[in-house]
Amino acid sequence: MLANGNSKDMVSEINVTPLVDVMLVLLIIFMVTAPMMTHGVDVKLPRTAAPAIPTKHERLVVTVTGERKIYINDQQVAFDEFESKLAAINQNRPQNEGVFLRADDSIPYGYVMQVMGMIRQAGITKIGMVTAPEKGTGRDAGRKFKKRI
Repeated sequence: MLANGNSKDMVSEINVTPLVDVMLVLLIIFMVTAPMMTHGVDVKLPRTAAPAIPTKHERLVVTVTGERKIYINDQQVAFDEFESKLAAINQNRPQNEGVFLRADDSIPYGYVMQVMGMIRQAGITKIGMVTAPEKGTGRDAGRKFKKRI
């Protein structure tokens, strides 16, 4: 564009409207697709009021679904191959942090114990049981309990 009709003077202003339009479109795209990117194995965990286990490193997660399918993190593993694959993974890990075991609450206790035994046979001694928090737990859970007494 020319300023004041003079051909020698040029306007050096940047039009940011197209940049804002593109950024808003990208923002909307990411807001829509971000929830779709979460992945994992859907398990109905039992509810307890146990405190969280503090960890320094990310642990492996072993999941047992309601259909008795076993997953190491997000990879399904056959029951017969589970112990050997877990042992191989454990050998390649620099620190022995253990595993978190997530089991659907509809699975019989004996089956969960069998999976725990296989984890122990794979050489992992630290097993954390993952549960969902009880309804009503949180900051005011202690206050609600005291009010009922």
